Amino acid sequence: MVINGQNFHAIWVDNNKKDIVRVIDQQKLPFEFAIKNLVTFNDAFSAIKDMTVRGAPLIGVTAAYGLYLAMLSTTCKGAELQLFITAKCNEMEQARPTAVNLSYAITRIKSVLEGIDNVERAREIVLREADLIKQQEIDYCEAIGIAGLTLIEEISRKKKRKPVNILTHCNAGWLACVDWGTALAPIYKAHKKGIAVHVWVDETRPRNQGSKLTAFELMHEGVPHTVIPDNTGGHLMQHGMVDLVLVGSDRTTRTGDVCNKIGTYLKALAAFDNRIPFYVALPSSSIDFEIENGFTNIPIEQRNANEVSHIEGKEGKVQLVPNGCKVANYGFDVTPARLVTGLITEKGICPATKEGISALFSI
Repeated sequence: MVINGQNFHAIWVDNNKKDIVRVIDQQKLPFEFAIKNLVTFNDAFSAIKDMTVRGAPLIGVTAAYGLYLAMLSTTCKGAELQLFITAKCNEMEQARPTAVNLSYAITRIKSVLEGIDNVERAREIVLREADLIKQQEIDYCEAIGIAGLTLIEEISRKKKRKPVNILTHCNAGWLACVDWGTALAPIYKAHKKGIAVHVWVDETRPRNQGSKLTAFELMHEGVPHTVIPDNTGGHLMQHGMVDLVLVGSDRTTRTGDVCNKIGTYLKALAAFDNRIPFYVALPSSSIDFEIENGFTNIPIEQRNANEVSHIEGKEGKVQLVPNGCKVANYGFDVTPARLVTGLITEKGICPATKEGISALFSI
């Protein structure tokens, strides 16, 4: 997508120095646009852990390139190389627990390296596979945009071309997904087609991915938007100011339960009560086909209390709570499938049901 007139991906390998992986440092947005170099496995692991990169698809891609960087650091061969690969895959899987794309990418890398005993060959294979995973996520997200565009077009026709008001939570744009995004991809497609859209952007406390990242993206793409406090969505829905809710997903079960940034469940409840369509946009790499119950089987990350007790802005970090105050910081919640109008995937739109998902993905 476009930043200051220049096209960017959220992650890429340097064309001239293949031992450097570059990422957009999302910790510094929106006040500074900075590129960070990843040159070691630990750099990639830390980038995921500290949310220099975030968003389920991008986490997976970063993990894949992190394993490529690991291959560059070793001279192991034979059985020792396989032990090294297994160790690094297991270590990378601990970076963050909730997004299924992490284990998806690691599993793919581990599979293509199975039986490889030559490190030079391993480096070639893992780089090629990481590139394929990256391109797949880009292709999937653009396909999600095309599928979701039909929903916006239909609403636009019913409103006689008046702006379609879309509410989104967290950041499910290209910064989270290498390019295009998931929930934002249909919005970008609609905007590029000339359809009038307006986006209500939840600030998404405690890290403010909405007010910092989604607003940053929409501003540079020229999409009309308004940042709102997280608790405003229900009020807007009650007063007919929201036509559609679009969110992403870090992990969705084979039965349609959706795990996404904390606060998503409350938006789904408000949308259900006000009969507003609530769609989840996600690539198949974010579907965990192994689990059925999102409430018992999806690990919910609990993050540092400082993210809640303090707020970070352009001038630095400011404390919000009394000294010694106990804080809980759950990173995600699970929206039950019954509240989800449908899933927007690279293969089209389906009901958030076991049958709908199975039919779309032939499982």
